[in-house]
Amino acid sequence: MPVFTTKRVPRSVVVAVAAVPLVGGCAKAPSIGVLGAYFPDWLFCIAAGVVLTVALYLILKRLQADRLPGPSAVVYPALVTFFSLAAWLLLFQH
Repeated sequence: MPVFTTKRVPRSVVVAVAAVPLVGGCAKAPSIGVLGAYFPDWLFCIAAGVVLTVALYLILKRLQADRLPGPSAVVYPALVTFFSLAAWLLLFQH
């Protein structure tokens, strides 16, 4: 008479097998080649967001309207985020 034993599968194996379909999106990294080095596209989007926010600040300062936006600690980081996400949507979404 055969003896059946139950063998438990380790949890790490179950997690690894379950994660396989989820990592399929990592096949192509969104990067840009600059002089032989590859940089992620979000890095350029953040830089564009900072540059556009500084430009807006300088325009508002020149128009003497720099006190209008409200608390600077909230408005300018929000503008950097907005401009960064807008640059990402406009430039890197195909």
